[in-house]
Amino acid sequence: PAAAADAYFIGLEDGATVSSPLTVRFGLSGMGVAPAGVEKEGTGHHHVLIDRAPWGMGPGDAEIAADGLPADEHHRHFGGGQTETVLDLAPGAHTLQLLMGDAYHVPLDPPVASARITVTVE
Repeated sequence: PAAAADAYFIGLEDGATVSSPLTVRFGLSGMGVAPAGVEKEGTGHHHVLIDRAPWGMGPGDAEIAADGLPADEHHRHFGGGQTETVLDLAPGAHTLQLLMGDAYHVPLDPPVASARITVTVE
């Protein structure tokens, strides 16, 4: 099911100028959302990658794919099954990308990720 799935930002375009705090809504098609720890076929939960290389191109992504995503300022977890959040971003340019993880925060294979977008906080 993950092969046909797609993650995307709702109402937030690449190149947008925004204000902080920024409400970010997560879109998903082709699969369902389930909280971390819930093993259900065809589901996962959202992570927002902030100010880091596109998924699969960052140093250490192979290890992360095996061990699960860290929880830090570059990898925000939404293991409660949340589909939106409010990000407090400093003024300037920031990159954002959605990445779906399984019940244990391991990115799906093949990855279900949004395009990496850049927003500018005024």
